[in-house]
Amino acid sequence: MFRISRMTDYGVVLLSYMARRPDALSTAPELAERTTLPAPTVAKILKALAKAKVITAQRGAQGGYALQRPATQVTVSEIVAALDGPVALTACVDGSTDDCKVENLCPMAGGWNRINTAVQTALDSVTLADLIADSAMIPSFEARPAHETASAGR
Repeated sequence: MFRISRMTDYGVVLLSYMARRPDALSTAPELAERTTLPAPTVAKILKALAKAKVITAQRGAQGGYALQRPATQVTVSEIVAALDGPVALTACVDGSTDDCKVENLCPMAGGWNRINTAVQTALDSVTLADLIADSAMIPSFEARPAHETASAGR
C-alpha cells in the first residue's frame, strides 16, 4: 500500500496552522498545544521543515516559526520530500536511495519510473493552500480555545 507517512501528515497539520496565521510566528509549544501533537514530534518536524526551507525559524524571546513563502507556493511534494525524502515508489526508480538486489536481472528495471513520475507530478500540482481549501469543513484551529485543543487528542 502506498501511504503518506504520519510525519508528513502531521507536518501538513502544522503547516496548515501556520498558513492560517501568515503574519504571526508560532512557537513549537504553541503548535503542539493547538494541534494536540506531541511536543517532541512537533520539534522534529519543525527542524526538518526549516532545514528544507519550507519554514523559517527565528530565534530569541520573540522567536518562532512561519512559512517561508505563501501557502500557494508550498507543494505537497516539497513537504513529503522534507519529511520523508524524495518520492521513490520502488528501489529501482530514479532518485531512490535504496539498493535493489536484483536490478540487473529484473525485466522491470526502470519501468517504474513512469509511475513514480506520475505520482511526483500529482504531488507537485497540489499546494498547501489547496489542502487547506479542501478542508474548509474542518473548524479552524483558532475556533477552539487552547484548553479544548489540548484535551482533544490526535
